[in-house]
Amino acid sequence: MMASNKIKLRNLSKDSKGAKRALKLLQRPDILLSSILISNNFANILASAIVTILMIDYFGGNVLLGSIILTLVILIFSEITPKTIASVYPESFATKSSWLLKLMVILFKPLVWLTNIVSSRILKIFNVDPMQSASNDNLNSDELRTLLEEHGDLIPSQSREMLASILGMEELTVEDIMTPHAEIIGIDITQSIEVAQKIIGSSYYSRLPVFKKSIDHVIGMLHLKDTHQFIEALEAGVDIKELLYDTTFISQSTTLSTQLDQFQQQDNNLSLVVDEYGEIQGLLTMEDIFTEIVGKFGAARADLEKELVKKNDGSVIADGNSKIRELNNFMGWDIDEDGSKTINGAITDYLDQIPQENVCLELNGYRIEILKIEENSISKVKIKKKGS
Repeated sequence: MMASNKIKLRNLSKDSKGAKRALKLLQRPDILLSSILISNNFANILASAIVTILMIDYFGGNVLLGSIILTLVILIFSEITPKTIASVYPESFATKSSWLLKLMVILFKPLVWLTNIVSSRILKIFNVDPMQSASNDNLNSDELRTLLEEHGDLIPSQSREMLASILGMEELTVEDIMTPHAEIIGIDITQSIEVAQKIIGSSYYSRLPVFKKSIDHVIGMLHLKDTHQFIEALEAGVDIKELLYDTTFISQSTTLSTQLDQFQQQDNNLSLVVDEYGEIQGLLTMEDIFTEIVGKFGAARADLEKELVKKNDGSVIADGNSKIRELNNFMGWDIDEDGSKTINGAITDYLDQIPQENVCLELNGYRIEILKIEENSISKVKIKKKGS
């Protein structure tokens, strides 16, 4: 009864009265245990008395022999064998034995009441509440992830990874998966119409930010369904603001689960990310959150494999702006993600200066070689885990 999985019993209870009885009995483990122990002790004492009488009447009072025989019988047939079988099939035995256990609970109710009065006083001394055992089956996110990893063999691996990603959304923030400021793609109205058309034609997203000279001077969001009127307005030199949606801003410290809920409530799938001072730090879309859950695929997967190139020696050639989280997932590494979110930022923070080409360093057990610098930013690095 105590080894049975309550989740499995709840599932069985949909079609089984025995499982329902077992669950009801487990709601009060103190009463159940008292009934079992009273029955068990009564049976053992009765057996001991009967064997003693038999030994005196038929074996010349050899009580020692009777004790040895009874001990072996109880151990084999009442303890080891049945309890081993029951521990292997706990839900099945709990379901089948629930009617007998319920009968015992009713039969020994007066004795249980008496013994529980005494034991409850003792339990209070140790600050133990028997009812707390009902909450022991409640699992937090970390415990659910461990359960998926260790006991999720019946669930396809891809589904396990998705479930683990969903559970991890409470820990991840917008900053962890956003597109950094320098990589935001949008339409600069000071550039040519041909450039705008090219950006629109190659966009992954249904909306694009429209700005003047830099994303820090954003005007609004263009929905791709309005691109024809937008291009015409640009060509005619008329005001384009009426064709754009309002820009929404979100904090970089917002958790992914909260932001997903906000996207759904606002019927919006793209927002700019700001820091505590209101400065634009990046961009987040609904697709970014979904990608975090299901993983990259198609063109996005191909782009990632171009961005992170594995070598035969176990190293990887990566872009400086690659996210540490994506590198960890891609290589199965554990580079610290608590500080800077990109490789470039992590190296710069470690050295406390902009590095030069061909500089090598060791960071958290990983050897990093800076291969190329462009415009005071690391563009290519080689990373290898020590000992691999």
